[in-house]
Amino acid sequence: MSDVGVPSEGRAMGFWASLKEAMHGTERDLTALPVKRAIFLLAVPMVLEMVMESIFAVVDVFFVGRLGADAVATVGLTESLLTIIYAAAMGLSIGATAMVSRRIGEKDPERAARTAVQAIGLGVMLAIPISAAGVIFARPLMALMGGSPWVLEHGVRYTQVMLGGMASVFLLFLINAIFRGAGDAAIAMRVLWLANAINIVLAPMLIFGVGPFPELGVMGAAVATTFGRTCGVLYQLYRLARGSGRLQIRREHVRLEAGTMLSMLKLSGAGTAQALVNTTSWVMLARIVATFGSAAVAGYTIAMRIVLFALLPSWGLANAAATLVGQSLGAQDPARGERAVWTAGRINAVFLGSLGLLFVLFADPLVGTFSTDAAVVDHASHALRIISGGFLFYAFGMVLTQSFNGAGDTATPTFINIFCFWLLELPLAWVLSGPAGMGPSGVFLALSVAFSMVAIISAILFRRGAWKLRKV
Repeated sequence: MSDVGVPSEGRAMGFWASLKEAMHGTERDLTALPVKRAIFLLAVPMVLEMVMESIFAVVDVFFVGRLGADAVATVGLTESLLTIIYAAAMGLSIGATAMVSRRIGEKDPERAARTAVQAIGLGVMLAIPISAAGVIFARPLMALMGGSPWVLEHGVRYTQVMLGGMASVFLLFLINAIFRGAGDAAIAMRVLWLANAINIVLAPMLIFGVGPFPELGVMGAAVATTFGRTCGVLYQLYRLARGSGRLQIRREHVRLEAGTMLSMLKLSGAGTAQALVNTTSWVMLARIVATFGSAAVAGYTIAMRIVLFALLPSWGLANAAATLVGQSLGAQDPARGERAVWTAGRINAVFLGSLGLLFVLFADPLVGTFSTDAAVVDHASHALRIISGGFLFYAFGMVLTQSFNGAGDTATPTFINIFCFWLLELPLAWVLSGPAGMGPSGVFLALSVAFSMVAIISAILFRRGAWKLRKV
């Protein structure tokens, strides 16, 4: 719809009405709305969901930073381990979003509900053994990652709690992916708001022993995070059973279907491999940085948390595009999905490009809020400037790769990741940081180059259009 001839007051009222609808949760058929309006209704809650997740990403480091570089290094090395586990949850989430969004686009909510149950069942079956292994092997894993003696003596308890709480991570990822695939982005937003608000309140109390709470140090951050996520999962299950959105799971849906689970495993297998390639490269980068000491690891951790603060809201736009692609293919309208992707990419470029410029200009004061250690601040500011310099590329790369996934074409971004992260990023990081003498800055530069290549290759392959023929 055009705004020509509409008074500015009317446009303003229309904007606020749309914002209210997006925040409350729209009941409209997203496949029948104008593309920009559908993106807006989906992207607003998805972006706000990711804003809260990005705040969560920096909260722990903000408080743990008061405990010293070794405590921050504990968080950073543990997060590097967790990214491998997140890959499995992300892979299942990719499959769940693709299948649920396709069923919703086909106007088949019953089948969408049964698909959601299979995803949740798979998540539980994977999470239990991973959690048990994580608790048992936390210390040798941290030693393998190059943790300092302090980390292995005091920080390992943080690692045990975080790894032991993997069930909440799997279900939080999966069920929110189900909500997003169905178009119920506002519910997913409220889930993360609840989980992260609890963490933000509890973290400083448990880290420093405020009031009646025990002083747990760095482990307190893990306890607060795990408790907040568990509360979020309970709220998710309540909303699925209540059925106030597009999906309602009733008793007759709660049974395992081997065929559906197998289809989801095949789809999610490539998604998991895709995420695993990405996340293992993060682990290896952290391992390379660890050879330069705890100050370098702490600086890397702080910089990456700030970068996540910027990138996570952009994932909201990417997820909105993925949902619209899946629903558009289900509605037999792939051209609409393509328009949604390029529109979301342009919006993301404006947002991330502006934020990247601010990070380049104000890196020192930004990282200075997390640490007063001069060496840590120096490493973090270098990392932030180098990585944020490529934000314009990341903006399109994020939207494009998620859109492949939304179409059920998980193989294409997997091969892109293998080339860009394993065959390009890791060797380049080693060469630049070691033989080329750049130190940790070489790792940061390699990361920026790799993500820029993801964007370029994704754009070329997306334009070819093979994703439009995917069946899920």
